[in-house]
Amino acid sequence: MSYAVIAGLALIMALVLLLPFSIKRVEEELEIFLLIMGVAAMTISGLWNWHIVRESLAEPIKISLAVLVIGLIFKAGRNLIQDTVKFMENRLGVRNAVFLIVILLGFASSVITAIISALILCEIITHLNLDRKSEIRVTVYACYAIGFGAALTPIGEPLSTIVTAKLSGPPHNADFFYLAQMLLVWVTPAILAVSWLAAFERPTARGPVGDTLRQDNPEGTRHVAIRAAKVYLFVMALVYLGTGLSPLAEKAVASLKSWQLYWLGTTSAVLDNATLAAAEITPSMSRAQILSILLSLLISGGMLIPGNIPNIISAAKLGIKSREWAAVALPPGLALLTVYFIALLIAH
Repeated sequence: MSYAVIAGLALIMALVLLLPFSIKRVEEELEIFLLIMGVAAMTISGLWNWHIVRESLAEPIKISLAVLVIGLIFKAGRNLIQDTVKFMENRLGVRNAVFLIVILLGFASSVITAIISALILCEIITHLNLDRKSEIRVTVYACYAIGFGAALTPIGEPLSTIVTAKLSGPPHNADFFYLAQMLLVWVTPAILAVSWLAAFERPTARGPVGDTLRQDNPEGTRHVAIRAAKVYLFVMALVYLGTGLSPLAEKAVASLKSWQLYWLGTTSAVLDNATLAAAEITPSMSRAQILSILLSLLISGGMLIPGNIPNIISAAKLGIKSREWAAVALPPGLALLTVYFIALLIAH
């Protein structure tokens, strides 16, 4: 790979990281911007082929259809969700209800998938009696929990599916419970921590009209369809971006130690962590190396909107901007990265 290609890909990565926070139009049209950056990365890397094009068209279908169908179901069952949320608030109090909701969504995501958990979260957020700031905080922490929990089984999210498939042969012989056996003891404290953070600062009651992520007016079918289309474009963009930047990742991965792989995984704050897992994890890695990069990918994936599917769906449905997300997600993400880095050093 020439220095010109390396420089071009590094520039694209820098633009993806910086522009959504500095230019309002880019933030508002994030799907289109990422698609343009993905096409540029593919072109610079010279990786265009019909297989990638077909994958970019097919990969988003299941996710966007799930967003569309579940969105329509939730639209019809809005009153039931509202009654359930009010019951929990009245019986447990807002803080305890939030704590329990985040924990349940986190662990349930390994069975019902991260996509469904994120859609349920969005409907719950709409009915919680919180102001916008509190809603964003709960959403971000819950997406962290969903990302952690979904990695426990191959059906939870694309990252776990990819990793299990790549490690299914010797020497790891990964089966359905391989990731759960490796990660459960590590992700459980993280899920409990973000659940506690979501409820720790006393949530502020909902203020005047306009002070929430979404009003309690029923969502139209058109809005549900537009959101599904945006998710489709977002996932397509991530396929191109992850593939186009993979030569840079693969070049960096060669011969890296566990702690180096750990910090390399922080790039999943900008790129979809499933795509990075596909590019960076190989059967030749030791268990310690795999654990290091997986934990880094899971933590970093919650820090910015493009990092994982729950973030993308929640931000699109609730109208959370990149700067709003980062302001809440970066501090706990950096803290978790530091704590887990130290824990990994002690464990190995």
